[in-house]
Amino acid sequence: MSRSECHELTVEPQGADRLDRFVADRLELSRTRVQRLVADGRVTVDGRRARKSETLEPGSVVLVEVPAPEPVELEPEDIPLHIVYEDEAILIVDKPAGMVVHPAPGHRTGTLVHALLWHAPELSGVGGRQRPGIVHRLDRDTSGLLVVAKTDTAHRTLADALRRRRVRRFYLAATWGHLAESPVTIDAPIGRDPSDRKRMAVVEDGRSATTRVEVREQWARAELLDVALRTGRTHQIRVHLAHLGHPVIGDAAYGAGWERGLGGPTRRWVGQLARLVPRQFLHAAELAFAHPETGQALHFRSPLPEDLARAAEWARAHP
Repeated sequence: MSRSECHELTVEPQGADRLDRFVADRLELSRTRVQRLVADGRVTVDGRRARKSETLEPGSVVLVEVPAPEPVELEPEDIPLHIVYEDEAILIVDKPAGMVVHPAPGHRTGTLVHALLWHAPELSGVGGRQRPGIVHRLDRDTSGLLVVAKTDTAHRTLADALRRRRVRRFYLAATWGHLAESPVTIDAPIGRDPSDRKRMAVVEDGRSATTRVEVREQWARAELLDVALRTGRTHQIRVHLAHLGHPVIGDAAYGAGWERGLGGPTRRWVGQLARLVPRQFLHAAELAFAHPETGQALHFRSPLPEDLARAAEWARAHP
């Protein structure tokens, strides 16, 4: 039977941080779960029981007890999957747009997790009852590659590699307008939008987030970008590109109607491209990391899916 795991974390000298945010970042847990651990008395700071909203001082030692994951109680579903690679420890899935990764309000069935449990019932339980095997996520309308852990050891090793930025994730994104410079690194903290809690935004007290973008192709009033994630915040690419003034084409949350400001002689071109893009033009195209058990270097690529490839081909053919 699995036992609780104990983690000893030392606060770095570069500055103070909130306890819940610090533990969430270091252990790749949600802040809600960290707050629950604190409320249950499973977190101490310098030997005393922690308070979830306290500010940590440099050099403080935080002890966190994470209980063993509860058994998964989801019903497997026979949903087709595009599996790029699989062994006893991991599998790589090329997720289609429109598929939610794990159960959430409004999406209790038909998720990637349900499909994975049908294919591989032995998924890691580290992610919790609703997220077995899930090491990182993609938005519902983002297509492309993600790695899934089949063992607890693989899950913890991959989560640590993500935290240490040893998992390379590369995306293709089409955005409105033209960047003033390329490449460019966007370093701006992301948190909940204070005016709409369902959205994310660049906010002063958000979690650190860094994205590097470079122009791959320049079109008449848009560009195809290579995007590299250095952190993995919710909606990071979409929020950062909108913050830069170049939202992802087809992004209903962060770029809705933005193209209407692109008037002039290319107005018809802009309208046609907007009609050709059926969802947000964002695709997880490459994934590279060391195998969590063997250390072997793995590198996977996924071409643009047909819906986005058609729109890109039209944009190239109509300069």
